[in-house]
Amino acid sequence: MTVSGPIQVRVEVSEDHSAVRSVNEAAFDTPAEAGLVEALREQAGPLISLVAVRELSGAVVGHILFSPVTLSGHDDLRLMGLAPMAVVPELQGQGVGSALVKAGLEACREFGGEAVVVLGHPAYYPRFGFLPSSRFGIDSEYGVPEEVFMVLELTPGSLKDRGGRISYHPAFATV
Repeated sequence: MTVSGPIQVRVEVSEDHSAVRSVNEAAFDTPAEAGLVEALREQAGPLISLVAVRELSGAVVGHILFSPVTLSGHDDLRLMGLAPMAVVPELQGQGVGSALVKAGLEACREFGGEAVVVLGHPAYYPRFGFLPSSRFGIDSEYGVPEEVFMVLELTPGSLKDRGGRISYHPAFATV
């Protein structure tokens, strides 16, 4: 990681909530993602929520959230959606986001997640193993271009012959 000063990724605790809101508000053009995080905390679960903190000061400088998603016709699968992920603007492009994604994917594996979906930048997420969801016969309820909706199998073969449509928690409709 190339950030100035050591960064630690850890599980979010309730004392982090206001800092997580600030990070999301700083990273995005509107407060919608910050509101989404708060709505998912209240309405969805189980969640995997991690923060990146400066080791010396303990300041929260990044956040990532994974929440359950469903694949039509395959309720037996344990799938997670990565959204949102935020890093304070002054540290973007310095490895904080990558550290959050890697730690989050590992936490999803430990949780027993079989796959993770993300609606994100097609030049960014493939470095973690994400592939276009169309390769699995999977699409998004949002009708987005196929190159921005991606899937990573955490359990190899878990999506074989299991196409369908991914649905997110209703709170995502507010973003």
